[in-house]
Amino acid sequence: MSINWPRFAEIVKSNQRFVLTSHIRPDCDALGSELGMAAVLRTLGKSVRIVNGQATPPNLAFIDPQKQIQVIGQTVKAEELSDTDVVMVLDTSAWAQLGPMADFIRAFPGKKMVVDHHVSEDDFNAELFKETTAEATGRLVVEAAAALGVKLTREIATSLFAAIATDTGWFRFASASAGTYAIAEKLIDAGADPAAIYNALYEQDTVGRMKLRGLILSRIEMELNGRLAYTYVLKEDFALVNALPSDTEDAVNLALAIGGTQVAVIFVEQQSGGFKISFRSRSKVNCSQLAETWGGGGHKAAAGAFVKGMFAEVKEQVLGVVRAAMG
Repeated sequence: MSINWPRFAEIVKSNQRFVLTSHIRPDCDALGSELGMAAVLRTLGKSVRIVNGQATPPNLAFIDPQKQIQVIGQTVKAEELSDTDVVMVLDTSAWAQLGPMADFIRAFPGKKMVVDHHVSEDDFNAELFKETTAEATGRLVVEAAAALGVKLTREIATSLFAAIATDTGWFRFASASAGTYAIAEKLIDAGADPAAIYNALYEQDTVGRMKLRGLILSRIEMELNGRLAYTYVLKEDFALVNALPSDTEDAVNLALAIGGTQVAVIFVEQQSGGFKISFRSRSKVNCSQLAETWGGGGHKAAAGAFVKGMFAEVKEQVLGVVRAAMG
């Protein structure tokens, strides 16, 4: 899928007021892409607001030192966004992932755009600027800046380096290519500091987060001769170890790190009930197809979904589908 960047530039140049948004439980690719795109648009003299359906997780707050990102229904009301010309959705194409922003976007009468690299896709009645082979939405924002003739600054480069580095597992996932490293070089030349970004991302853990990881590791179970690993977090666990729901981000990778594991699954109970399921694969098993069983989505190697129900029934339902896919 090739992006029509001239058309993207045409829309940007012919509009003035933009609202950027992304998915709930925002990760660094979502946040970094929003902040990078906002800086690109402001360079062109555009008015930009970033409004998400959920607050930025505390462990990722470093990426937004000026606290630009607002939360619908908390720090900004929908009616305050009524003068918007364009809504741009980044790093998701799924209604279910927009949370409280979904109602605003459904009712929005103006222009809508989607900039994303995920395979799964709902009908937003928007113009799509998608490249599903891209390793991160952050990469697409780099390309957008080039299409708009905007020079990369330290601010833009820092946000986008964080976006790309995290979505490629700090460049160790198969999605990272020679082109990924070439873009990283451009971002570093523009002022991104990899050591400082790594420190902010991975060397500022709380005691609660570390204890939660210990709990997650202690619960790992293996099936199919060690090819399938799974673990879980219950909602009472967060208070038990003084951790936050956002502390489960990427915890599924702890299970995938076990030698011989081909697929890993984590069940994270949500405060309102039901479970967020994260899938990881380093085999022929397509995580996106697994997630689509419950209306979720993502990529072949990593995807997620939400499943209603009690833990015992959800676990058997999900693991049954995974076992069948693994053969």
